Amino acid sequence: MQRRPDGRWQLAPGATVADQALQWQCTASGGPGGQHVNTTHSAVILHCSLHAIAGLDAAAQQRLRRLAGTRLRNDDVLVLRCDQSRSQHSNRHSLLLRLSELVQQARIRPKTRRPTKPGRGAVERRIEAKKQLGQRKQRRRQAGKGQQDGW
Repeated sequence: MQRRPDGRWQLAPGATVADQALQWQCTASGGPGGQHVNTTHSAVILHCSLHAIAGLDAAAQQRLRRLAGTRLRNDDVLVLRCDQSRSQHSNRHSLLLRLSELVQQARIRPKTRRPTKPGRGAVERRIEAKKQLGQRKQRRRQAGKGQQDGW
């Protein structure tokens, strides 16, 4: 993922987002670090509107909504949070990578299922098995008639 000269981020081949469309918010992150962790804002939250991502057709936007799940607000704003690193810069970078991965996954069209027909051999084996089962039941019926004469 790279930044283009026109100020847009290349998220996937043909999909870009303007730098102004990305809203960054830095907060204090939890975890170890003593008192220093209370004063540094190394956790980063990224807000990005789905409509700001250029190069996504309607189907890809729908797939992106499904992939985002609970990270998507009602107003179609994707909210991603990262506090894995102690560095704000690396957290921002990993958020951009995660956004790029989401967009790349959303651009992949699922393969359409082609209905298949059973082969001729499979159909013949199934019919033969049905015939054998019917003959077996017929033999049972004929053998049982002689035993039920006393009723």
